[in-house]
Amino acid sequence: MGITKHDRIAREIATNKNAIYHSDKGVDIRTSTQAIEVEVDANKLREGVRQLQGSGKSRYLAVPNELVKEAIGYVKSTGVGVMNEHGRIKKRAS
Repeated sequence: MGITKHDRIAREIATNKNAIYHSDKGVDIRTSTQAIEVEVDANKLREGVRQLQGSGKSRYLAVPNELVKEAIGYVKSTGVGVMNEHGRIKKRAS
């Protein structure tokens, strides 16, 4: 069984941010200043935003490059930011 797209993206971002990928429950990646939830399915963006609720850190959805525009539109007035699959911020969290 191979590595999933979700796991690949989460591990890459966690490595880049010198953080740990929590694959069990809660937010996928937690740094001292950011909470990052990885979503690879456009139909799960809502769940990703919900998972980030309550975090006092800057909240980000990390999505594959092909979902960046859709994710930015979805989080428009939520305060949640968007990262691409390599952890590059495409929309800052507010």
